[in-house]
Amino acid sequence: MSHNQNILTLDEFTIQQLRMFPKATGELSTLLRDIGLAAKRIYAEVNKSGLANIPGATDTKNVHSEQVQALDVFAHNQLKGVLKNGLSCAGIASEEMENIEVFDDAANNKSKYVVMFDPLDGSSNIDTNISIGTIFGVYRRISETGTPCTMEDFLQPGNKQVAAGYIIYGSSTMLVYATRRGVNGFTLDPSIGEFCLSHPNMQCPTNGDSYSVNQGYWYQYEREIQLFITHCQEKGMSQRYVGSMVADMHRTLLKGGIFLYPATYRKPSGKLRLMYECNPFAFIIQVAGGEAISGTAKIIDIVPECLHQVSPVFIGSKMLVGELKKYLHPGGLHKVYSNPAEIEI
Repeated sequence: MSHNQNILTLDEFTIQQLRMFPKATGELSTLLRDIGLAAKRIYAEVNKSGLANIPGATDTKNVHSEQVQALDVFAHNQLKGVLKNGLSCAGIASEEMENIEVFDDAANNKSKYVVMFDPLDGSSNIDTNISIGTIFGVYRRISETGTPCTMEDFLQPGNKQVAAGYIIYGSSTMLVYATRRGVNGFTLDPSIGEFCLSHPNMQCPTNGDSYSVNQGYWYQYEREIQLFITHCQEKGMSQRYVGSMVADMHRTLLKGGIFLYPATYRKPSGKLRLMYECNPFAFIIQVAGGEAISGTAKIIDIVPECLHQVSPVFIGSKMLVGELKKYLHPGGLHKVYSNPAEIEI
């Protein structure tokens, strides 16, 4: 990307947003810029992973019994470091940690926010040069500011997120984040080392011509899911499945379609993590005009019981999710949902 003075950097964009709200503290904007800094450091390592001695699995497994990749650890440490050393985060929860980490010092205790993240989604694809990414969700804490944050601050439903986003490390590196005001995408310009606004006011198309599902689990899916997949095939839709949620969801956000990760007989509660994967993408896609359900409720309305809770997820273009509902629940979902209208900057 050749730098254009008319293109806003991430810092310039967040400052511009602050000017629209004179009473805003700027804390959320600072936090998002901190995440952008970590993303640039992760990008630098991902970009040279074929040369450096960092790709591949470690000797440890995470809380989900998955083999931890060396870049998982690096990405986790980068995010933890920038958030702990900043002034805008009271604590974190990570897919790579069993418990929360409280940044218990005078400065961080004053922060209004906690952050939950998957430091490197799709990391099993590192050695095959397939797009991978970082996913994060930001929550306004419930506990009193000035005191250490608590587990209660993290166990909130996704509709309490004030921001969510992802970074995709692919043919170009992009940071996409949503607040209740909209979804905006920033592409990293390596020549100046800055994320630049490239996709303002992103909207998920109301329909699409592709569906994304691991069809290898066909015989473990419930009959209703099999019927919907057959419906997609009969409509002439193309199957597109990468095996990296960030890559599949980035395509879905840009081009429309539907991403499905249903429950299976072996994993009847689902596999994807509610807090680190499902909630952030559900928030993003809904702000962009799409929809995300678990099959029985909206993803963002699920009240979590633990940090590493899993859930089925069906997410994407509003019309396609609507078609799926007819297979899961004749007449669609019967509960009426609402989202808080609070805006945070």
